[in-house]
Parts: sequence; structure tokens; C-alpha cells
Amino acid sequence: QYKPVGQIMKFVPGALKSVVLLALGSSVRSFGTHSPSKRAALLRTLSSVHQIQKRDIRSSTSTLKMAKNDGEEERFTTWSFDNACGTMEWNNVVPATLTASTGSNYDDADLVIVGIRPPASDDDEEEENSDEPPPVSIDGVAKEIDDSLGGALTELLEQNSKEFKNGASAGSTTPTLRVVTPGSKSKRYIVVGLGKEAKEGEENGLAFKLGAAIGTKCDEEKKVTSCSVILPESLDTVALKDLSSSMYTTLYSDNRYRNGDKVKKLVEDLTSVKLILPSSDEGAQDALDAGKNLATGVFLTKDIVNAPHNVLNSESLADTAKRIAAESNGTIECQILGKAECEERGMGAYLGVARGSETEPQFIHLTYKPKSGEVNKKVGVVGKGLLFDTGGYNIKTQMMELMKFDCGGSAAVLGAARAVGALEPEGVEAHFIVAACENMISDKAVVPSDVLTASNGMTIEVKNTDAEGRLTLADALVFADKEVGCESIIELSTLTGACMISLGKQIAGMWTDSDDLAKDLEESSKVSGDKLWRMPMAKEYNEQLESKIADISNLGTPYGGAITAALFLQNFVDKKKPFAHIDIAGPVWDDKIGATGHGAKLVTEWVSRQGVASEE
Repeated sequence: QYKPVGQIMKFVPGALKSVVLLALGSSVRSFGTHSPSKRAALLRTLSSVHQIQKRDIRSSTSTLKMAKNDGEEERFTTWSFDNACGTMEWNNVVPATLTASTGSNYDDADLVIVGIRPPASDDDEEEENSDEPPPVSIDGVAKEIDDSLGGALTELLEQNSKEFKNGASAGSTTPTLRVVTPGSKSKRYIVVGLGKEAKEGEENGLAFKLGAAIGTKCDEEKKVTSCSVILPESLDTVALKDLSSSMYTTLYSDNRYRNGDKVKKLVEDLTSVKLILPSSDEGAQDALDAGKNLATGVFLTKDIVNAPHNVLNSESLADTAKRIAAESNGTIECQILGKAECEERGMGAYLGVARGSETEPQFIHLTYKPKSGEVNKKVGVVGKGLLFDTGGYNIKTQMMELMKFDCGGSAAVLGAARAVGALEPEGVEAHFIVAACENMISDKAVVPSDVLTASNGMTIEVKNTDAEGRLTLADALVFADKEVGCESIIELSTLTGACMISLGKQIAGMWTDSDDLAKDLEESSKVSGDKLWRMPMAKEYNEQLESKIADISNLGTPYGGAITAALFLQNFVDKKKPFAHIDIAGPVWDDKIGATGHGAKLVTEWVSRQGVASEE
């Protein structure tokens, strides 16, 4: 209201007016009482601020400089003061090749890993309880190598017989044997245990452990450029795929936000790993390549869960979905519904949560179709996409720093979409759906006692704003069911702490009324290694969800919370349609390593087998 104040503020751009007023406060209010010289000095200061703003402040997303050891600079994208981040960087799978061959040509390798099985025993229990180390046993190609080394492998096994036990534990390894030949590069040898003969249905366990052991040793043995892995028996294509995916995912390292000495680069010098098998079928290399493609999906799943909220929000997750489609070689199409499109569909449950977000709601829909055009089954995969969960007005009192992993369901779904696009399974059309937003506190955010209307017309009383994930999932499930017309739907989410209490941090919970779907998911779990356990769908607990004023409430009593969450979601899918809710709150995160990638392989396996199963 004072002319002098207007004289000052004409130098200040709109984006900085509030900042200047806060910073200068009393100086601005008392401008008219200052001497002419002081007023001139203040005007010069503000003019400088304006010039700095014009030169250095951008309206687009900013980047933070990170110095490398060699003095160069790298940048990671984050928000600016006024704008949310628009993209998220991805970590790449290590470029080292993995191939399979027959014969015994390992002379060119820096590192040779020799696999052995323990001798068969009639009394395993007596052997395990015995204090006497088992006799050393070595044969096949391992024996040939041992002979060429003058019995050095036998000596290595004898020295470590009590711990290694002739390789009785799959994936166990001996210390490294280094052999130096004058005039040539030294060669390193490691013996890896292949374990006892696997029981039926447990064969893939060896492949996972063997792949992890290979990846770990290739990293631990520095300056290795090539590695040969000599196995006494051949592996089928399923095992080869599992070994490959395990080796590559073991070599995941998230360096996007590290700097200088904190950067952890794995297998920097490794260029190739070669599996040497007694025999190999035509599909061996395809299986190894499929495992690497699967690893790219797991990498993306880990990237999404690990990313901090100042990098990953609904808009940058939508950008990630677009990039998945762009790299899919035409097999995946991406559709992003904005606020207006969601309002047209009546997605009041999702938008109720999204109102508190800084960024606009982004409803992500990826559609995979096989190149042949032949579709035997249309399936839907829905993932919870809460990029950060404060709890809303029912604010969380613990674990707040981990709530970036509340997007774990969407991470698994999008990681699987990337893997499916690379693997190109036939006979199935898959729809990957994520209602992305954050659960924040603001003047627009939903509050306890609000009543929201989902897109199927059901009204929901919000008893607790920290039970928000099921609200966003409600509209995503209606979309998959009604608009897309999926024949079968699975949904993954970090939904309840109650599931973590029930099953711990390594096993996901599964709720479904369909025995066929449950069996299919259990088989996919065994093949993929992503563990889950079927939980009870106790219909009598539905009374906990009754509301005094709406069709349903979003929260039950403190007891049986994981069950009532599953019961709530059932209201948004046709009761005749196979539907499963999978709670991955426990296994999505490991306190030692961060994101685990859990769910990506499970979903990929389940989607891939749908076309085949329907065709049969």
C-alpha cells in the first residue's frame, strides 16, 4: 500500500517476491523512513538479486553437481525450489557377457571357478553331525585340472574340508588359489560347491546360489577380465536363465547419488564369463540372454524403491513408464491419465489421496501385446504407487525415513513390464497399472472422516489417512476390471505392517478366493525365487469395515489388519473374476542392502506363463 514498497518490488520477479519479503521484512516496511543513500543501497541490492535470478535460477528441474575422482563432474537430476523432478536416472546392468560352451578350454581365463558335488552318502544326518571332516572327493574335469596343477585343488579342499565339506552347501566357495607361471599372467582358481542332489521342485535353488557365487567372486577378485566356470553336469534352460539373472542382479550397485570415494563400482574390468558344460542344447544362449533381460527388470525395480522422493514423484515415475515403452521395440504402449481424465472416470478415491501431493496425479497404464498379435489371455497387474507416505494427517510416528519404499508394488510392476517387453512372451496381453501420487499433508489433503467416492460408485469413509494405499488401488482395480476388461488380475503393494508381523521380511502374503490363481502364483513363486505364502480370506472380518455413514470404511480394528485390507480391495473387482492381492511390505526392503527387487521376477514369470497356460 506504500509507493516505496512498490518501487522496491518492481525489481523482484514473481517467484522471489515472498522470499524477499521474508528476508527483508522490517527493511521493506520501514523503507520510507530510510535516508536517500540507504534507500539507494537497498534498491541496488534488490536489482542484483534480480540479475542473479535471471542468470542462475531456472524454472525447469535443476541438477546437483557431483565431482568425480578425476576432477570431472557428473550430475543427478533433482527438484528445483519451484519445480518437482521430472525424471529418474536408471542403473545399467554390467556389460560383461555370459556365454555357454562345451569342452575344457579355460586357458584364456584369469579366474577359473570349478564346481563340484559332494559324494553320495547313505546317512546324511550322521555326516552332518560328525566332527570328522569328510574325505576329499574330486573327479571329472575338476580332477583333470587338479592333475595339471599337481594336486593343488586336492590340497585346497583338504585344508578347508571342515568348512567346505566337499561342496555340500550350494554356492559355498573355497579360498582363492593363485598360480603364478613365470613369464605369464597369474591365474586364480576357486572351487564352488554345487550341494547335494536337489529334491524335486527345488532344482532352481542351485542355479540362484551358483549365479550369486559367480557374481560375488568375479567382483571380489579384483582386476579379473575373464572368468570360466567349469561344471560337471549340464543345466537345463530354466536353470541357465536363473543362474544368469542371479549373477547379474548380484552385481547391482546404486551409484546415482554417490560421489568420489563413495562410488562402489563392481567388476570394473570384467568383460566375459563363460560356462563350460559337458553338453549344451540349442536354447542355452537364449536362456542366458533371457536371464540378463530379467535382471534389467529387477534393476529398475530396485532403482525405483531406492530413489529418494526429491528425485522420484508421480511425474518422474510417469516418465519412467514412458521410457519403458520407448525401449520395448514396439511391444508396449504407454498411456498416462492426468487429473482431468481421472476426474472424468470418477476416480474419487485415488484423487482424494493425490490432492495432498505437490505433483499432479499420474495414472500409468502400460499395455504389452505380443508381436504375433495372437492373444490367448488378457491379464492385469496393478501396483501401489505411493512415492512417499507420511501417513497424512494420521502422521507416521516411526519408519518415516523408509517410506520411499511405499512404491514397492509399482516398482515390481514396472520392473516386470520392462522385463516382459524384453522377453516378449507369446499368447498374453498384459496391462500394467499404477495410480501414482504421494500421501502428504497440505491444506488440500484428505482428513479423517472424509467420504470419498470410488469410480465404481462405492462410497468410502476415511477413518485413517495412513490407510491410503488401498484408496488409490481401489480405482486402479476398477480400471483394470471394467475399462480394460482384464480376465485375471493380480495386485502388489506394500500395504500393511500386519503382514510383516505375520510373515517376516522375506515372504510376501497372498490373498485370493481362486484356488487356480493361488496355485499359479505359488508355482511362479517357486520358479522365480520370490517367496509368497497364501493367507486366509476370512469373510467374517468384513464387519470390521462397516461404516456408520458410507458404504464401507478404509480401516478395520487393530487385529487382522492384513486380512481386512485384502477384503477391502475385493470390493473393486468383479466377484466372479480371479483376483489376488499380494502384500510385499516385508520383502521389499533389506536394512543392509536397501531395495531387494522382490516381486519383479514373480510378476514376469506369472505373466509369461499366462499365454501358454491358456493355449493348453
